[in-house]
Amino acid sequence: MNRREFLGGLSAAVIISACGAVARAATAEHFARKTRLRFAIGSDWHYGEPNTPYEQYFNDLKAAFSKVQAQTPCEFFVLNGDVIHNDPAFLQPAAQLFQTIHPKVFATRGNHDRVTPEAWQQAWGNPLQHEQVINGTVLLFGDTSNIKGDFLAPDLQWFEERLEANKKAKAIFIFIHITPVKWTEFAADSPAFAALLRKYPNVKAVFNGHDHDQDNVKLLDNKLPFLFDSHIGGSWGTKYHGFRIVELKDDGSLLTYMMNPDTRINEFDSKKSLAG
Repeated sequence: MNRREFLGGLSAAVIISACGAVARAATAEHFARKTRLRFAIGSDWHYGEPNTPYEQYFNDLKAAFSKVQAQTPCEFFVLNGDVIHNDPAFLQPAAQLFQTIHPKVFATRGNHDRVTPEAWQQAWGNPLQHEQVINGTVLLFGDTSNIKGDFLAPDLQWFEERLEANKKAKAIFIFIHITPVKWTEFAADSPAFAALLRKYPNVKAVFNGHDHDQDNVKLLDNKLPFLFDSHIGGSWGTKYHGFRIVELKDDGSLLTYMMNPDTRINEFDSKKSLAG
């Protein structure tokens, strides 16, 4: 064998070895990032809003979500506020209809859900503010409005109690309708709530509705994702009606994306986006 043949063979061996290492690394990363919890979230249905096909909006959502559910099943579906549009009489029929989308559904009150705490619990089976634990993950559902439809900051006392009680949990997700950081026109700015979140690094994400024109991710201190999900109904907002899929991985990272409503867009991977 001459020198050129030897070097060529050596180069091929090195390339094959390198490719094998890359493949093994990719496989290892795949298995290291198994999904621990997957769920769907949408907001702002505005059931009963005049001059909108609010029942058709739900039918379209259910059809699109059913396709996702068949391929990558979700543990639950969250309706993050503005279930109805002002009139309390709409709440019961809206809740009954929405609970056909998935066996496990949770909801938060928005500024257009102008109903009493008692009516809310009767419709959804949970109080306005409550905690759930699913697959070891803590879910905190907060209230950011009232029967008058005011834009309110999150309840600091309630959240502090729940965050402290769950400070050893591996992961916490927070669901509130109104944005508590002044990123958007209709936010209810709460520096105190942001300060509270900084004390609990196991909070993996905060989910907001309310801002129909937002379908992106905003970062608090370039660390904590606040996730928006467009709108599933209503008369304004993004040009499409969609919902968000969220995956919590075994390594604690977060993968999420919007469905538009049959196309996957706006992917956010915390392992890549927050690296370093």
